[in-house]
Amino acid sequence: MIIIDHVLVSDQVVEEQFVCDLNKCKGGCCEDGDAGAPLENQEKEYVKEFYEIVKHYMTKQGIKEVETVGKFLYDREFGWVTPTINGGICAYGYKDEQNIIKCAFEQAYNDGKIPWKKPISCHLFPIKIQQSKSDPSVEYMNYEPREDLCAAACSLGVKLKVPAYVFLKESIIRKYGTEFYEALEASAKHLENK
Repeated sequence: MIIIDHVLVSDQVVEEQFVCDLNKCKGGCCEDGDAGAPLENQEKEYVKEFYEIVKHYMTKQGIKEVETVGKFLYDREFGWVTPTINGGICAYGYKDEQNIIKCAFEQAYNDGKIPWKKPISCHLFPIKIQQSKSDPSVEYMNYEPREDLCAAACSLGVKLKVPAYVFLKESIIRKYGTEFYEALEASAKHLENK
């Protein structure tokens, strides 16, 4: 366990190797799960603010779902989440020509239409952040790839020798800042040299 500020980081975050292999998994994490993407409070505001722009990237079914159930909804286990279409693909997801699921928010961001990339829970995957139930100021950072879905990503990570925290550098910095990432990197190098 690595402790940085108020975050307890699982050793697996620095020890395991991972590189997304979209050609193999087809972005399946956007449709395989018990709920939509968890949203932080500020992210709910972004979803509301940018919906009209992002709507142009969405499927008809996604738009219908959002307009039926709302831009996000409350799940008893995961808190505020994006809606899904019939318990499958995220309402904000769509498939490209290669049948890879893409995010409407991320595409709008890449096109320079909005300043927010996508929910941090998606950007960090397969790292999951959970708040401590006994102390809400403490967070747990765990490495939780899906066994079948992420098998190709785990294999590619091993082949390329890329630790999960290195692959997820941009999203970890987005969530916690550069100093946090540098402390994590230093801890990883220290563990490596033990």
